[in-house]
Amino acid sequence: MLLLLTSIPYIIIFIFGIVIGSFLNVCIYRIPLGETIVTAPSHCMSCGARLHWYDMVPVFSWMVLGGKCRNCKAKISVQYPIIEAANGIFYVVVCAVNGLTWVSLVYCLMVSALLTLSVIDWRTYEIPFGINVFLAVLGVIATALDVKNITGHIIGAVCVSGFLGILYLLSKGRAIGGGDVKLMAACGLILGWQKIILAFLLGCIIGSVIHLIRMKRSGEGHVLAMGPYLSIGIALAALWGDMWISSYMALLAI
Repeated sequence: MLLLLTSIPYIIIFIFGIVIGSFLNVCIYRIPLGETIVTAPSHCMSCGARLHWYDMVPVFSWMVLGGKCRNCKAKISVQYPIIEAANGIFYVVVCAVNGLTWVSLVYCLMVSALLTLSVIDWRTYEIPFGINVFLAVLGVIATALDVKNITGHIIGAVCVSGFLGILYLLSKGRAIGGGDVKLMAACGLILGWQKIILAFLLGCIIGSVIHLIRMKRSGEGHVLAMGPYLSIGIALAALWGDMWISSYMALLAI
């Protein structure tokens, strides 16, 4: 009984997460096409039929319909339930690690934005400007919640993005994308300078390893979308960065 009571908040968080995940799918498909994500009703991507509420229950509608449109029977991408479930799981993990705090809410929204931009960047090699603006707003909120460390947040916004900005200018955009520079600035404001540096290092290491494997196995080109890898680094640093940095500093003190 006690276990059930303690689980209820996380069940609610998961449900909230998959509902937001459903909206993320809308963003992933519509933003690259320049379509509105607010006013246009949800519809089948194949036949254009308007979807009813019972066709849009996160995760479960896809399962009940067998991954097909109710009207035209066209296959519905498995991306829908994966994004919805992943967002719900991420929300639970964030709250389990950081507790039920306002910072956790900021981190949850940050993870949703990172998940969205990662899929878009993976497909188009572009990070939508609007998502970076949203992350910057979260950065202002995170700074306000941690105002005693405001200097660390401000430095975080420029320490990695400044380096990448110089690299962008010197290479004329060939070495790094402008969207990546803005991403690290916005998330640096959220995390502060120590965790954003850790996030950048993690993103570079993860990106290098995964892309080298992809190049070897599938002949993938040398051009890679950095957004997904930087996003992984940012998420890891947000969740466990304080612990890893403290452990590293403790080792240096030995």
